[in-house]
Amino acid sequence: MLREDAPRAQTPRERRQLAGLEEDLRSTPLRGKPLPLRLRNFRPTADGYLASLGGPLPYMVRLREIEALTVAHEQSLAAARDRLASEVPPERFTEAWDELVEAWSFDEVNELIERHNRWYPVEARLPMDPRRRDYVLVNGRDYRLEPLDAQWALARFPAGH
Repeated sequence: MLREDAPRAQTPRERRQLAGLEEDLRSTPLRGKPLPLRLRNFRPTADGYLASLGGPLPYMVRLREIEALTVAHEQSLAAARDRLASEVPPERFTEAWDELVEAWSFDEVNELIERHNRWYPVEARLPMDPRRRDYVLVNGRDYRLEPLDAQWALARFPAGH
């Protein structure tokens, strides 16, 4: 249709189509009048109205809480590591740090992560992927979040400075 090379002669078929189009334009009652604008991008539903009135959806609030709690754990772990480094002799630091991280409680954030993993597909209305026999990927990744634990903390804050 849009050729970038030299123009070519019209074919008989194209001439017939153009003539039919000109006839349609001449005989239409809407000629010269603006067309009514009818946006049909969505179907209004009751749950859509409720969601729009209720603010952020539960999974959005939960993800924000998970992020805030994760940042709080990172800050607390960094402070605890610095404090421990100043209190414990260097030769005992690795052992003391491992003990502290193993005893660290991630229960609150892990409970939110567990609820997120259970309810996110329903709340976000994720479609199913028949090939994977699971919900579709979200931004190329699985929607499930990994719980925080000692390995997560040691990966972020290893014992060696």
